Amino acid sequence: MTQPPSNQPPGFGAPEGPEGPSQGTPAVPPMPPAPPAAAPQTPPAPGPFDKAPEPPQGPPAAAPQTPPPAQAPQQPPTAPGPYGQPPQPGYGYPQQAPQPGYGYPTQAPQPGYGYPTQAQPGPYGQPPQPGYGYPGQPQYPGQAPYPAPTGGGSNPFKGKPGVIIAAAAAALLLIGGGTWFALSGDEEDKPVAQPTASPTGPKPSESVDQGDGSGDGDKGPEDLNAGRQPGEAKINWMLKNNVDLPKNGSDVLGPWIVGDVVVKAMYKSIDGYSLSDGSAKWHLDVPFELCAAPPAPAADGTMVFAHHDKAGDRAKCTQLQQVDLKTGKAGWKKAVPKASGLFAFDDNTLAISGSTVTAAGTSSAYGFSMADGRQLFASPSSGCKPYAYAGGEKLIAASSCPSGDVNKKQQQIGEVDPNTGKARWNYKLPANWEVDRVYSVNPLVVSATQRDEKKWMVFALTADGRLRSQIQGGSDKFAPKCGGSFVVFGKNLQGCVGVAADANTFYMATETSYGTPNEVVAFDLNTGKAKWRSKAPGEQSMIPLRMEGPDVLVYVDPSYDKGGAVATVAPTGGAPKVLLQHPAATAQIESTYYDPGYAYGNGTFVITAGRVSALNDKAEKEVKTMMAFSK
Repeated sequence: MTQPPSNQPPGFGAPEGPEGPSQGTPAVPPMPPAPPAAAPQTPPAPGPFDKAPEPPQGPPAAAPQTPPPAQAPQQPPTAPGPYGQPPQPGYGYPQQAPQPGYGYPTQAPQPGYGYPTQAQPGPYGQPPQPGYGYPGQPQYPGQAPYPAPTGGGSNPFKGKPGVIIAAAAAALLLIGGGTWFALSGDEEDKPVAQPTASPTGPKPSESVDQGDGSGDGDKGPEDLNAGRQPGEAKINWMLKNNVDLPKNGSDVLGPWIVGDVVVKAMYKSIDGYSLSDGSAKWHLDVPFELCAAPPAPAADGTMVFAHHDKAGDRAKCTQLQQVDLKTGKAGWKKAVPKASGLFAFDDNTLAISGSTVTAAGTSSAYGFSMADGRQLFASPSSGCKPYAYAGGEKLIAASSCPSGDVNKKQQQIGEVDPNTGKARWNYKLPANWEVDRVYSVNPLVVSATQRDEKKWMVFALTADGRLRSQIQGGSDKFAPKCGGSFVVFGKNLQGCVGVAADANTFYMATETSYGTPNEVVAFDLNTGKAKWRSKAPGEQSMIPLRMEGPDVLVYVDPSYDKGGAVATVAPTGGAPKVLLQHPAATAQIESTYYDPGYAYGNGTFVITAGRVSALNDKAEKEVKTMMAFSK
């Protein structure tokens, strides 16, 4: 395996802390479009990164301010490392598309409805056809770019009307240009938390086929367990859509399993279903289209959703609604303070950590109490300003900092106190490197990109913000499937499948061509080096979803003649141990879920379509939206 570049210049990303400035960090990998192909080079071994973390800034100002399965790889290009160093061979760029992990579906927009066309997989996971919307994604130097981003897992924010694509392109020029814009929140009309109406009772549920041969589907596969073979899992139920959707269709948020309830949200409704039989447990309507949700609910089962403030293309993703996912009871609601200024945008992304939910976008960031909606903190009025958060056991902020140079972009990532928003430590990235994703919050594993040089890097930080290691991918191609959908002026840091981490190991799936089994590679977080590899069964591929106790929980994609599966890989490696082998008779149905979302709990695996759309109302009612498997 090749090593990452060494001899980094002083100050290259090392965190600076109370003890003073710190030393360098790893070279980072590629981003979007397609660079010319070139032979990969072998970089020198990495240098030491032993500097102290950057001292946290003062407390934030109180005043507010404000795509489907892995694609077929191509032959890689070579991009020079930072500061003229040789490139590091390795990773295929992490494919970006709509956001998982906790069963949070990620999804790319569908062609033909005003979205940039993504490369779509063929039936049974066949190689995708190139589209046109996103530029090809970059790889580590020495790898070829991919034709389009891919979704998978869970996606809290998905499609947006095509009318905003031009605005997004213009914004990327501004946002990606390295300048920092001072934007302040609007002090007028500060919203006040208030309760909302209770949910309606279980709405006439989506058509439920419980797999006993009495379903309302067509003959054959719709009688879901008719062809079930010994040793195969049972299909508990399958739902078809009953929501009257707009002509462009709608993204699906979720699924989330809370106790004996599985929850998904779509368009203007949030629904809870029985995990055992798929019957409706509760239903809640929101006034306008849903636009955001965190990857996972709080520990008590509550979640905050965001929906638009009005109908139409000029709607803003600013209205927050708390919901108890166990009962469907609606709690407080609140509007995120309106952004103001020349570059004021309102595409907020959400994250939950402890008793705090954050709403952040390019021009503002806020923290609110999960209990009552009180505003706890806001982004500072000067200096480095958070534009996105990653939640979970810790609250991690990605921030943009003033650089004094329009051609230089400066970002940092750090841990903040979820109750006050105050920085505990910050780790500064080298100039023009951007925080791309947070693959794990604890331990902290970060994906970073360099747009201009089309490079990509994955690195780990210690609990106090020091560089722990840089993942050394060697000549393998990797393509985590990440959420984030089409957020124009914001950033989803979480929502990736194909990656997982425990205290000392980072797990990432390789990408291979159709019909060739891929592998899950385990990397030592203290050295960045690969420890072992586990190959997918047969001709299938598998992706890590999360940790299940000490093991890695993986989903094995279905093939043309074999159903998918839920399995675990031991922390020491070896062949995957199958927990649920899905029926071969329903492999075709399982394969048709577009950009699926996943959830596993109480021995039941749930898969959802990441987007629902159809040519007409009749066909819309036949779209299969969710199915569940168990022993």
